[in-house]
Amino acid sequence: MKAVQVSELNGPDSAVATNVDEPTQLDGALSVEVHSAGIAFPDLLMTRGLYQYKPDPPFILGSEGAGVVKEAPDGSGFAEGDRIAFMTLGNCFAERVQVFPQMAFKLVDELSSDEGAALILNYHTAHFGLHKRGRLEEGETVLVHGAAGGVGTATIQVAKASGARVFAVVSTDEKEEVARRAGADEVLRSDGPWKDQAKELSGGGVNMVYDPVGGDRFLDSVRSLTDEGRVVVIGFTEGSIPEIAVNRLLLKNVSVVGAGWGAFAIPRPDYAREVQEDLDRMAREGHVKPIIGKTYAMDEVPQALKDIDERRALGKLILRVSG
Repeated sequence: MKAVQVSELNGPDSAVATNVDEPTQLDGALSVEVHSAGIAFPDLLMTRGLYQYKPDPPFILGSEGAGVVKEAPDGSGFAEGDRIAFMTLGNCFAERVQVFPQMAFKLVDELSSDEGAALILNYHTAHFGLHKRGRLEEGETVLVHGAAGGVGTATIQVAKASGARVFAVVSTDEKEEVARRAGADEVLRSDGPWKDQAKELSGGGVNMVYDPVGGDRFLDSVRSLTDEGRVVVIGFTEGSIPEIAVNRLLLKNVSVVGAGWGAFAIPRPDYAREVQEDLDRMAREGHVKPIIGKTYAMDEVPQALKDIDERRALGKLILRVSG
């Protein structure tokens, strides 16, 4: 079968489309024909050996996708022909993949395969950060950094579906258009006085900041909060990991909360399934509709990873595999 394989840890150009053996059938796993796969920041890190999951080369990239079940073990809850979205530890950038039922979800009719491939990592992360860790309540105000990317657009949609008012922070006109398509109520510029604007628009401070970016803007995120506000830390796409003097948290009774979705959800499949049921409801109601920024062929994966690395990515980037 055809797959995108990394043989050396030299960055995006080491992701090469090649022919490999089909995967061996694993006990209890679904055999899935991959139609689309999500291209994400961790894939870029893995080409450099910088992600926390470090398989030895050669390995096949890709941790989420959508496709059709070809074989399903008895008792798995799935059957041949089911359309599913799924997550794995690698191997999704391939025509076939083995998927354990705990991290596979039937795809609602409202979503295409491309949209299904954009669903799990971003939307489960958004739901986890907003609800489980951020304790979002209806009517609160959420400020979203990196709001035109895959995680950002997912967070806007889940927050809006949950009754929040959303402020999106972006860097360009093009990214502003994407954030507005996702449903943002207000769009602020990252190179402008976004902290002061957010405080003014919210009447004194936002209830939550959802931050996958980190870096220099972190302190202003804390400053933008109202009393008992929360900064939910998702990641550090800017590269630098910020620090803060904890007296700043004390003065306004605010919190900084970490949200590592995978470490929490993967060992708790019942929780992941509850979240997916809620996301399915949001999709049926028209709130959840992943924004696909661009699609790529297998031999274009290096360019896709460079687009992520150089912060050109809008919405979710998708690898078209088959179907």
